[in-house]
Amino acid sequence: MAARVPAATRADYADFYPLQTRWNDNDAYGHMNNVVHYALFDTAVNGWLIERGLLDPQTSPVFGLVVETGCRYFGEMKFPDRVTAGLRVAQLGKSSVRMELGLFKNDDDTASAEGFFVHVYVGREDHRPSEIPALTRRALEGLQTTS
Repeated sequence: MAARVPAATRADYADFYPLQTRWNDNDAYGHMNNVVHYALFDTAVNGWLIERGLLDPQTSPVFGLVVETGCRYFGEMKFPDRVTAGLRVAQLGKSSVRMELGLFKNDDDTASAEGFFVHVYVGREDHRPSEIPALTRRALEGLQTTS
C-alpha cells in the first residue's frame, strides 16, 4: 500500500467559502457523518458560483452536473464546528472542470477532509455536454493553482 498523501493546507487553495455545521450533521458516533462532507462540498461550489452571478439553478441555460466525486478524511468535525471550504480548479476542459475542495475545521490550517467533483456542463434543455460559458470559465481560471 502506498504512503498516504498528507492533508492540504489553506495555502493550497485559491479561494474560500464559509460553512456551518448543523446539529443533525452528527451521527451516532458523535462526529459529522461522511455524507455531510459531500453536501458541504456541493454547497461550497454552488454557493461560490451563485454569489458571483455564474449560476441560477432555475434559469441558467448551461450548468454543471457531477459525473465523478471522491473524498479523503483526515480528522473529525462535528457540530458546532465552523467549517471553511477551500476551492481550487485542478483541471479545466472545454465542457468539464475538476474542482478540488478542502474542509477546514474552525481555525485549523490543515484540512480535515479533501474532496473533488468533476462537473460536466450541459444544456438545460437537452442535458448534452456544452461549452463552459466564458464568464464562468474566467472565474474558474482564477481558481487554478499550481498544487
